[in-house]
Amino acid sequence: MTTYTREQVGKLIDGKLDWDTTMRMLSMPKDNERFAMYLEALQKKVAWKDRIVLPLGPHLYVAQSAQSGKWVTKCDCGHEFGDYRENWKLNAAVYVRDTEEAMAEVYPKLMAPDTGWQVYREYYCPTCGTMHDVEAPTPWYPVIHDFEPDIEAFYEEWVGLPVPARAD
Repeated sequence: MTTYTREQVGKLIDGKLDWDTTMRMLSMPKDNERFAMYLEALQKKVAWKDRIVLPLGPHLYVAQSAQSGKWVTKCDCGHEFGDYRENWKLNAAVYVRDTEEAMAEVYPKLMAPDTGWQVYREYYCPTCGTMHDVEAPTPWYPVIHDFEPDIEAFYEEWVGLPVPARAD
C-alpha cells in the first residue's frame, strides 16, 4: 500500500513539502514503494542517464554507469569520483582551513578551534564546486572514509527491491 505520492516525495527532496506531511512521513513506518519513488525523483533531477542506486548525500550518489555497468560515486553534475567502494574524497577538490585567517571565515575570532589541534577539511566536486562534506580532524589525521555501503544487503533486507546488477 502506497501512503505517499510521487509528487509528495519530490517535494520532500526539494524541501517544499509542508511541515505536517513531512513530520508524518518521518514518523510513520516506510511503505514498500517509497524508496523506489525516492530514487525516481532523484533521477529526474540529474541530467545523466546512469541509474542512481543509492543516495549518499544531497548531491552525491552511487550510480550504475551506463557504459561499464560498474557502480561509481557520482555528483549531480555528472563528475565521477571512482568506484563506490573507494574513498571518493581522495578524488575531490579539498580546501583545508588550517590557519587562523581561514577559520575566521567560519568562526568569530575567539570561538575558532586551535588549528594545532583541529582543522576543517572541505571536500568539493572538482567539476561544479558543490561542497559534499566537511571533516574536523586533528591536522595529522588521514582522510576519513565515512563508510562503504553494503548495497546488496540494503536492497534485499531493507527495501525489498531487486539488487541492481553490476559489472565488477
